[in-house]
Amino acid sequence: MADFLLELLTEEIPARMQKGARAELEKLFTRELGAAGVSAGDITVWSTPRRLALIARDLPTETEAVREEAKGPPVGAPDQAVDGFCRKNGVTRESLEEREVKGRATYFAVIEKPGQQVSDLLSSAIPAMIRDFSWPKSMRWGEASVSSESTRWVRPLSGIIALLGGEVVPCEAAGLTSGRTTMGHRFHSNGLIGIDDADDYAPKLRAAHVIVDQEERAGIIREGARKAAKAAGLTVVADEGLVVENAGLTEWPAPLLGRFDEEFLDVPPEVIRLTARVNQKYFVCEDASGKLANAFICTANIDAADPAVVVDGNRKVLAARLADARFFWELDQKTTLEKHAKGLERITFHEKLGTVADKVERVAKLARWLCEEGIVTADLQDWNSDESVADLAEQAARLCKADLVTEMVGEFPELQGLMGGYYAEKEGLPSEVSDAIRDHYKPVGQGDDVPTAPVTVAVSLADKLDTLVCFFQFDEKPTGSKDPFALRRAGLGILALLLNNGLRVTMRQLITIAAHPDGSADAGREIAGFLIDRLKVQQRGSGIRHDMIDAVLAVEPDADTVRVVKRVHALQSFIETDNGANLLAGYKRAANILKKEEWEAGAKNSAPEPAEAALIAALDQAEPKATSAIEAEDFEGAMEALASLRAPIDAFFEGVTVNDRDTDKRASRLDLLARLRSAVHQVADFSRIEG
Repeated sequence: MADFLLELLTEEIPARMQKGARAELEKLFTRELGAAGVSAGDITVWSTPRRLALIARDLPTETEAVREEAKGPPVGAPDQAVDGFCRKNGVTRESLEEREVKGRATYFAVIEKPGQQVSDLLSSAIPAMIRDFSWPKSMRWGEASVSSESTRWVRPLSGIIALLGGEVVPCEAAGLTSGRTTMGHRFHSNGLIGIDDADDYAPKLRAAHVIVDQEERAGIIREGARKAAKAAGLTVVADEGLVVENAGLTEWPAPLLGRFDEEFLDVPPEVIRLTARVNQKYFVCEDASGKLANAFICTANIDAADPAVVVDGNRKVLAARLADARFFWELDQKTTLEKHAKGLERITFHEKLGTVADKVERVAKLARWLCEEGIVTADLQDWNSDESVADLAEQAARLCKADLVTEMVGEFPELQGLMGGYYAEKEGLPSEVSDAIRDHYKPVGQGDDVPTAPVTVAVSLADKLDTLVCFFQFDEKPTGSKDPFALRRAGLGILALLLNNGLRVTMRQLITIAAHPDGSADAGREIAGFLIDRLKVQQRGSGIRHDMIDAVLAVEPDADTVRVVKRVHALQSFIETDNGANLLAGYKRAANILKKEEWEAGAKNSAPEPAEAALIAALDQAEPKATSAIEAEDFEGAMEALASLRAPIDAFFEGVTVNDRDTDKRASRLDLLARLRSAVHQVADFSRIEG
């Protein structure tokens, strides 16, 4: 057994591509080994900005000899068939063996494959791996780049180490010949570094100021940033994505804390965080009260002789970025949101749906309707404003997209909505309006905060409804894994707003009022089905089965979503009890009998036997209780009423023969089963329930 080391030295690999590159290298390596029937022990893959490295433990030094057999055509088959079989298997006709198969002589080819040196296997595997390597973006370089057949790589390759058991595996790829030398840190190391074997690869590079393990570098950054902030009496704002990115940008990370001018803190904290993170890859810090501090942590890629010089250089770069952000912040406030909103007429929302200004107009009307119809009311939250919810909702809706034309959102699109809220607040608009502008995109995913303020709920719901309904009407719906307009997310957002705020409105009402006048009038059923599917996805997280939703909607398809979900939860809780499971079994037995008999109620009744009489009496009590409970939305009470039928239906099937020879008795009993089915259907269509 021997250990194998492969290093591909290259120019800078973008940090965002390194995780995928590690997975790709391991995949291609195992593919090449697997094709030769070779397996390795542990495989470790590392990446730095300048290299990809793979270490495979316990590789055999040679493959085992293999004897394969292939069944061919029968003896006496045409020469063309026999010769084709020989060519396919790389054998001569004279080497074929004859064997009897089901009483008929048949040709067999026996192929002896001798063992192969694993170093020879790797010599051909490495160029194949480099050739087949998939990068999100790649390039050709050098004189060979004039040919479309030349190697493509993320950046120019500059070296290959390939060692098996300490011996060089000879190979050539991208104009490079494999060897045992590499380069250390770009600034802290000079000259080539010789590698003896897989075991001394990481230690020798560490001595040359290169930490090859990306997880170790991430740990140094994470802990170094924490200590630097603590030493200054601050707390670093956790950002694991930034930790990983800095680990991908450095080979010898050194977190350093610096300060920027406190005057920049007048800019919204989200802007400072984004400026530091996106443009400079810096961490930010908070003080003891949780407020953003005028501190940043940069990750240097060197052991600086004077860290203050490095910090000061980074401070100057960040100061320039923050100065730009402050300029945008102050410039945007010189124009009111109402004037900014006029610029939306120049932005196309979608070629079939007009401009963003057109969308805003639809959203404003829809938000007002939601309030005027009493769907969204001030009762959702303590209301202290003298203005009506409808007026404020319309005002917020007309301004909610205005920040799309501001300089700040142009620089940081992630801040849309948030900046509009800040600008509305600075402008002195009602807090209900500024809050609605800020939060109207919420919820943006599972686990996100769901708005509860009446104005925000109205604008958020209107915005998502308009997007969902209009795109469906113009046949721009999701297909498979593609959802370019995030309609699945919009659907989940609509449901979250309805359920979290207890909004009593049917899907039919919402789809009808949100419909675009020029869109398809036949899309309503499809939109409703889409929302029902989203409801199943959403409720799955609460442990609710999809068949329970189908069972409830089958008997009350036009119910509002809040009512449906309450009923579904009560139904599943009931079905999971012994009474529920046994009643379901009894119902299905009754339903199967009725289906087989193609029975419709209304036949002549006969004198009931005791088990029939008991079931009739139970139904007489359960039916009105279930009806009144459902009207009062006491769905647990409705389930309790059904539970009282469990014992009588069990006794009925044990003591009564439904298909009696007496036609009157048979008809009476089938009618009774039909009545049982109808009683159960007051609560849900149990035929839709699985199990």
